[in-house]
Amino acid sequence: MLTFIGLGLYDERSITVEGREALRAADRAYAEFYTSKLLGTTVEELEDAHDVSIEVRDRAGVEQEPDDVLTAAESEDVAFLTAGDTMISTTHVDLRLRAHDRGIETRVIHGITAQTAASSLTGLQNYRFGKATTLPFPYAHGADGLPASVTKTIDANRADGLHTVVYLDIKAERDEYMSADVGAELLAEVYPDLVGVVVARAGSPDPLVAAGTMSELAERSFGDPLHLLVVPGECHLLEADALVELADADRDVLDIV
Repeated sequence: MLTFIGLGLYDERSITVEGREALRAADRAYAEFYTSKLLGTTVEELEDAHDVSIEVRDRAGVEQEPDDVLTAAESEDVAFLTAGDTMISTTHVDLRLRAHDRGIETRVIHGITAQTAASSLTGLQNYRFGKATTLPFPYAHGADGLPASVTKTIDANRADGLHTVVYLDIKAERDEYMSADVGAELLAEVYPDLVGVVVARAGSPDPLVAAGTMSELAERSFGDPLHLLVVPGECHLLEADALVELADADRDVLDIV
């Protein structure tokens, strides 16, 4: 059995009760933290909290060399841990399909995702979000200006009146996390007057939500990571009320329908 367990967003307590029970019952536990990371805890604290030993795998150890994980799951109960919700990354879908090819039973125990947390914290309705995009560090995509994948996604969603989640680049192996002010500064090159909403440290005891134009957000500091940005589309009256109350948005610059 190979059980994929989402750890949630912040620390060793963010896992669901179902996930905690499955983790503690597993014969072996593996984890990867290159797609995202729990910044409120360490691997050692996770191990102590759940009385397990966790082997952390790098990208190659999951995507290119997963045979030992799969071999173990053929005869043992194996837990595979990730931050957030475990099946958000195609890396994990691929591993699950490889398990099925070898006749290994799998199951998924979900965790909280950054996108659903962003909807909850901002008051923007989850069903009114369009396609999400990721804003990479400039050195990571090797081109001048914003990548077309970012601008096309924002523009298409705005044309349809939809909100956009902009994930900010993470290089966990380098302990490098794009902050919202840096992301806003990059977006301000194309969208200086576009309203954005910062969501910082979702799932932690001190989350922060703050709205402003990209130019304004680029001049502010939002504390410790992880951060993401939301670009509101057309807002229903209740959504606008929420952004004003929860994110200190300027009602006059929101697109209210």
